[in-house]
Amino acid sequence: MLDLPVPDADALEQSSRLVSLIEHEIAAAGGWITFHRYMELALYAPSVGYYGSGAQKFGKGGDFITAPELTPLFGQTLAAQVAEIMRMSHPCVIEAGAGSGVLAADLLRELERLDCLPESYGILELSAQLRARQQQTLAALGPKLFSRVVWLDVPPETFSGVLVGNEVLDAIPAHLIVRRGGELFERGVVCSGAGAFGWADRPARGAVLKAAQGLPLPGEDGDVEVNDRSASQSDDGEYVTEINLAAAAWIADWAARLRHGAMLLFDYGYPREEYYLPSRTRGTLMCHYRHRAHEDPFLWPGLNDITSSVDFTAMAEAGFDAGLDVLGYTSQGQFLLNCGLIEHIKGCETECSVASARASIAAQRLTQPCEMGELFKALALGRGIDAPLMGFARGDRTYRL
Repeated sequence: MLDLPVPDADALEQSSRLVSLIEHEIAAAGGWITFHRYMELALYAPSVGYYGSGAQKFGKGGDFITAPELTPLFGQTLAAQVAEIMRMSHPCVIEAGAGSGVLAADLLRELERLDCLPESYGILELSAQLRARQQQTLAALGPKLFSRVVWLDVPPETFSGVLVGNEVLDAIPAHLIVRRGGELFERGVVCSGAGAFGWADRPARGAVLKAAQGLPLPGEDGDVEVNDRSASQSDDGEYVTEINLAAAAWIADWAARLRHGAMLLFDYGYPREEYYLPSRTRGTLMCHYRHRAHEDPFLWPGLNDITSSVDFTAMAEAGFDAGLDVLGYTSQGQFLLNCGLIEHIKGCETECSVASARASIAAQRLTQPCEMGELFKALALGRGIDAPLMGFARGDRTYRL
């Protein structure tokens, strides 16, 4: 039994409206929809989806804490890399999915201190509620910095500068695939009763089948030796995992728009060889509710964040195939250390002892392997950037992609 706090009446009513919407979608589709479509509705359906509603998502009062919400050290340190890329390309920044606006605020403050403010700081945000919160957060910066911020309804046709995406890829809806008995299936969603959903598999086809056939799924061929059946399959003989075609398409779309500059992407995930480990029989799908993690995406739809880890090899391939260079790939901890995190921590030592202690603890969470430092990765893709980037000067793992 999940130990989760029960939502209030208003939240449950929102979830009920989303359930009705999904039920109608399933009925219209003949009784089955892909999990990709279910996740899309659960997260982004206007007014009732997780990101479409007005409930708090980030911070202590929300469901999870991102690196920028944890400490301003993340944005302050990242600013050095952003400034370096702008000097190599164009003084413009776009942030995709800016959350509460905290990262944008921290970046702008530090870029001002570095005397490297962008001519414009664009924010591409799908949620009207989050956009309003961002505007409130950034207005507090004052007119000099706030005047540089512009909210975008759609990506620009062309763009030069820096694109920042922190925990964007994991929230892009993924397809679920199942290998069972040597065959490939796509796992979808059906109605299993009034207001309830369940799983149902159909033979994989089209782009999903083609992508699945190209994955190194355990035990499928002679390249992967499996001596213990239980190590590569669950008790029911299944190997379940994700394919995020939409995330790869997102990368390719931005690559087509990027004329000169780089994309800086931060998220939790693995290179392909680690993503499809024999022991990872249930994939990486995870839900977050009130700082608790669970694996049931059908629990209170619209009230839980739903995510899957990122296959960084697939993201790098998508960028490379679209004409971008892979400029670097490393752990978040190594990236931040390369960009001067230690110097920022030392700067906090001049403040009061409480602030200094909090900064030290937050920095450990950002960098330690047992915290966010190893699970989260940094990937840079770019065009026209010839010099090495500081964030990948040491510990670059591009060779592992």
